[in-house]
Amino acid sequence: MRGWLGPLLFGLIVAAAVAYAAINAIPYGLMNVAMDRLGQGGVNRMSYGNLANPDHQPVVRPSPDLAYSSCPYDLSAGPLAIAVTPVPGRYSSLSIFDAATDVIFVRNDVEAGGKPYRIIVARAGQAVPAGAEVVRVGDDRGIALIRLLLKDPAEIGGLDAVRRQSSCAPVTKLK
Repeated sequence: MRGWLGPLLFGLIVAAAVAYAAINAIPYGLMNVAMDRLGQGGVNRMSYGNLANPDHQPVVRPSPDLAYSSCPYDLSAGPLAIAVTPVPGRYSSLSIFDAATDVIFVRNDVEAGGKPYRIIVARAGQAVPAGAEVVRVGDDRGIALIRLLLKDPAEIGGLDAVRRQSSCAPVTKLK
């Protein structure tokens, strides 16, 4: 019995170490895949995605009644400003995800009073404009995602101009 105890204990320790490493690495890998799929316009730029359909699903299980706008971000060169213009009469929300896929900020049109708003996303220690509303993140990379609820997919054409008023850009470009 004692001859098996050492290898069994070693196997359990290796299995635990591999499980721990996988649990910690998988969210970062998933975020890299999401940034590649959603970043059609590049990093630190807003992309205004087409509606999801069976042939076009940039994220797992997208809702066909939501229009997605996304901004994959990289704060290594400095903070990012996200300007959101809600579409009147339609539910919309801004969600900011960090590199580990954790949601670190959410605001919807109701909480914003239906008015445009601006959020600065920054790492600890990065300078931000005075008086700005700041969301501090622990990683350089992540995704900001705006969702716009449609009553009918056909109405996207009439709402697209307002949706495209939302943007993201490095703070140095928006001073």
